[in-house]
Amino acid sequence: MPRVLASSVRILTAPTRSEVESLAEVFDQYRALYGEPSDTASSRRWLEQWLDSGRLRAFVAEDDGKLVGFASAIEVPASLRLAHFWQIRDLFVLPAHRGLGVGHAILASVRAAAVESGAVRLTVQTESDNVAALRLYADGGYTLINGYCHLTLPLGSERR
Repeated sequence: MPRVLASSVRILTAPTRSEVESLAEVFDQYRALYGEPSDTASSRRWLEQWLDSGRLRAFVAEDDGKLVGFASAIEVPASLRLAHFWQIRDLFVLPAHRGLGVGHAILASVRAAAVESGAVRLTVQTESDNVAALRLYADGGYTLINGYCHLTLPLGSERR
């Protein structure tokens, strides 16, 4: 019988230094997965800056008091609707905790917070070959948007 996550997901509101440090360790592993050099100190500083500004929300999943996954989300103006929506920027679960419902629990927590805030929709993006993420999002009710192209203009030294 597969192990199921016994703990819960919570949003970090006014995170303590210890909470940011725990998040930074897992966040750094997430960045490394995408080819970025490991730098927990810089990850911590970046998270502190964005969390302290209130522009980024962090949701954390814990198992026996240990952080095992997270998502970050931002609020975005929905100008045509004169409203706002939320965009999930990052979602990551430690490899040892995948397949246990952690990703589903994180998505449910983000969705509940977005609904509570009055958001008109919740969006997420991932690579087209990230089969596990696409399955997770589809299981959560997310659908692909046909007819839109995602474009980017790298500025400065951005590599992607």
